[in-house]
Amino acid sequence: MLPEALENVIEALGHLPGVGPRTAERYAYYLFKSNSNVAKNIASTLEVLHDKVKLCPVTFALINENEDVSPLYSDNSRDKSTILVVEEPLDIYAIEQTRAYKGTYHVLGGAVSPIDGITPDQLHIKELIDRIDKDDVKEIIVATNPSIEGESTALLLEKMLHEKSDALKITRLARGLPLGVDLSYADQITLSAALENRTNL
Repeated sequence: MLPEALENVIEALGHLPGVGPRTAERYAYYLFKSNSNVAKNIASTLEVLHDKVKLCPVTFALINENEDVSPLYSDNSRDKSTILVVEEPLDIYAIEQTRAYKGTYHVLGGAVSPIDGITPDQLHIKELIDRIDKDDVKEIIVATNPSIEGESTALLLEKMLHEKSDALKITRLARGLPLGVDLSYADQITLSAALENRTNL
């Protein structure tokens, strides 16, 4: 029987995605045997997390408490006529690391998933459509994840955006087989995308 305090930490850590019972136990024991300042530092940063971080009211990216909108939107060097649409805020940082995109972003807040009870009205689709006129948007790049839910969301977006404006250019990120992956290990969505986005030799 483990001490109650340690059991409580294991239970709390077990709520994190991807952390099973054994992993939660290892994390909890690591925190116990480490210098107490490690646990205190983690606890203090978690304590202020919800107060120090908020969502941008325009793009729904993560921003600091003292910011009105995302710097990736307010920066005059960013091209507001182009919006790249992602599912979650952290997806933005993956794109930004490439340094290849100079437009703005819009975070949906998930993907349509009837099984999980996520319907289109729960996503930030209306706000995206409202931005088309406000920012004189010329192109929307759909960058949802290559999953069943992501594909369904992309198709829904395409339909709704075309209904809003026929002149609006709607594109998607090219998808295909990553280097080093055998065909036998590729899933159907990846293989379909690879066929659709095939190139000339």
